[in-house]
Amino acid sequence: MTVMAAKTEVLTLPEPLLKARRLTVKIGSALVVNAETGEADIDWMRGMAQDVAALMREGKQVMIVSSGAGALGRRYLGLTGSRLRLDQKQAAAAVGQPRLMQAWEGVFNELGLKTAQVLLTREDTEKRRRWLNARATIETLFDLGCVPIVNENDTVVTEEIRYGDNDRLAARAAQLVQSEALILLSDIDGLYTADPRKNPEARHIPLVEKLDADIEAMAGGANTSAGVGTGGMATKIAAARIAGSAGCSTTIAYGAMLRPLSALGSGAKFTLIRAQSSVTAAYKAWIAGTVVPAGEVVLDDGAVAALKSGKSLLPSGIVEVHGSFDKGDSISILGVNGCEHARGIVAYGADEIRLIKGRPSKEIEGLLGYTAGDVIIHRDNMAFI
Repeated sequence: MTVMAAKTEVLTLPEPLLKARRLTVKIGSALVVNAETGEADIDWMRGMAQDVAALMREGKQVMIVSSGAGALGRRYLGLTGSRLRLDQKQAAAAVGQPRLMQAWEGVFNELGLKTAQVLLTREDTEKRRRWLNARATIETLFDLGCVPIVNENDTVVTEEIRYGDNDRLAARAAQLVQSEALILLSDIDGLYTADPRKNPEARHIPLVEKLDADIEAMAGGANTSAGVGTGGMATKIAAARIAGSAGCSTTIAYGAMLRPLSALGSGAKFTLIRAQSSVTAAYKAWIAGTVVPAGEVVLDDGAVAALKSGKSLLPSGIVEVHGSFDKGDSISILGVNGCEHARGIVAYGADEIRLIKGRPSKEIEGLLGYTAGDVIIHRDNMAFI
């Protein structure tokens, strides 16, 4: 429930979401854009901003994935056809995106919060170096107290490299920043055994422990038909599968009321799709499962002991560098006896590490002319074999 106390509002999420430190909330076009006027629904967006602000006061970090740019742009440009050419869609996105951000910035500014626009393409979550750069940017925005507002960069993306829908974009974005919870706000309050608007016998499914063929079949039968957006229940289940593989649970909930996140804590129905592992376990398994590491570093015994005690890898403990690899590659971490102890994602390339190996971190900038941080591999980006 929502509790008011001395100008400070506390939003208590239901138990499955309560422990999430970082949440990604996907908002569809039908919620952001008023279907009658074609303009941004400021009242609804203001309520969402109030919910996000309440969560942030509880110490949570919230990222929004917001549709609506295309719909706002079509309205502004007078593009009324149901089927637009790719260049028309891109023009609408170019016009609509600043209007969408202006609306979000306005409602968050009323609460003293800063927003940041993050436009992604599929390559940003699939190409390792771009993935690292995008992740570092959003992490910094969180550290600075900003609310990242994410959308697909529809102005430049082509059909061949699109996410396809913002449900999948939201899942990839949640995966990118290691969210523990993905909330997909929809025009329906979760998954049903059939379409409840057509079948009065349809039953609501509050919890999905594991995605299987039966669940996917239900999603196909309960597909939504929003008038503004493109995502249906089947795309939400596909998004849940992506998020779940990264240790992130997915909640599908009705979003049309003014305070949809508050409603979750006040008894509103939703469907929770559990992740199959924790965020950390999923990420570590991905690192450890690298088929062919791009290279190797050899550590002295002291550095190996430090890693096993939970420390990050510093340049001072490296004695040898083998292979040619870039920042963001996964490499093997060996002891002087040749035994592989761990694998990790490097913050520097092989040539850079050769210049700074055996040296203290404070000398990195002087040796390279710049610094990407004090560590070669952060402990969060390392998995023991």
